[in-house]
Amino acid sequence: MKQKLEENKGIPASLLWILAIISGLSVANLYYNQPLLNRISEDLGISEFTANLIPMTTQIGYALGLLFIIPLGDLYKRKNIIVINFLLLSVATCSIAMSVNVFYILLASLVTGICSVMPQIFIPIAAQFSLPQNKARNVGMMVSGLLTGILGSRVISGFVGEYWGWRTMYYIAAVIMLLCIFVVVRVLPDMPLNFKGTYKGLMKSLFTLYRDNSTIRLVSARAGLCFGSFLVLWACLAFKLSGEPFYAGNNIIGMLGLCGVAGALTASFVGSLVHKFGVRFFTFVGCSLIIAAWMIMFIFLHSYLGFIVGIIVIDIGMQCVQIGNQTCALSQAPKATNRVNTIFMTTYFVGGSLGTFLAGTFWHAWGWTGVVCVGIGLTLISLLVTLFTRN
Repeated sequence: MKQKLEENKGIPASLLWILAIISGLSVANLYYNQPLLNRISEDLGISEFTANLIPMTTQIGYALGLLFIIPLGDLYKRKNIIVINFLLLSVATCSIAMSVNVFYILLASLVTGICSVMPQIFIPIAAQFSLPQNKARNVGMMVSGLLTGILGSRVISGFVGEYWGWRTMYYIAAVIMLLCIFVVVRVLPDMPLNFKGTYKGLMKSLFTLYRDNSTIRLVSARAGLCFGSFLVLWACLAFKLSGEPFYAGNNIIGMLGLCGVAGALTASFVGSLVHKFGVRFFTFVGCSLIIAAWMIMFIFLHSYLGFIVGIIVIDIGMQCVQIGNQTCALSQAPKATNRVNTIFMTTYFVGGSLGTFLAGTFWHAWGWTGVVCVGIGLTLISLLVTLFTRN
């Protein structure tokens, strides 16, 4: 039975779990393509470069969705936005499965990216309607679902693609999104609107929020820098492990991604402690763990164990930084949570893009040593920002 949600009055645990699971299923659509690119390339007779445009287009769509779709959660009924996006996701993934031309796949991938941002609607719901003492914990639960979807999607799509073909994965994704629509309609109550006006006024208020609230800018920037450090690892890990002394195949590299489950499992736990120890404390802890992880992967650069430990530690550190800072950002404007989340996640995405760009540049110039320097450097900047500010 649907329960009316009121700001700071609490959310049923069952609803939180459902939203966390749907978050994972939704964001998974972004990453199904990554293990399937070779098969798509062979099936359509396209080059590897052209095939690599598919995940790039999907990520561009995700960035556009963050900037232009998420703010709508303050202007229109969130349930309607979610249902429409999931319906478009189902159509888009089904279109990818049926496509015989890469142009149509790229177009459908752009739509897939735009509509896969719904977890960023769920996170503000958890922040706005949870009891004050439970906000960080519940945001952590949403992040756990998000991370599980990201990590599990690559493994599942690789397995499905291996045995039943890449198109089957997208047909399955289309059905999953239809099922999610059914669940959302059944369990998600209507929520009060946070903004009255036009879309133009809404977007103008978003930029006003960014300009006038230094705390939102601060927590977004330092989280984005750490996310950049985090993506430095994943941008170059395959290059490192495919060379000597490992000569690892894609299956081994993909399985190492499952070590990131540690981060997903600790997200809710970290969230439950943020209220007690504070955002600043967890930012210091998170940055310290990320730097420690990079040091481990540098010292033990010829050992699988070194990378396994490093991946686990960097994931836990990233959750300490993200959950605390994202919760802090969302608390700055309770009546504008979706717009605040747009600012946070767009900055987060920019930081990740910066890290990915620097990773490729430094790997080409200085190899793994250069990659480690970039990872530590971005984290140190985030640490210094925290050290010389009050929040």
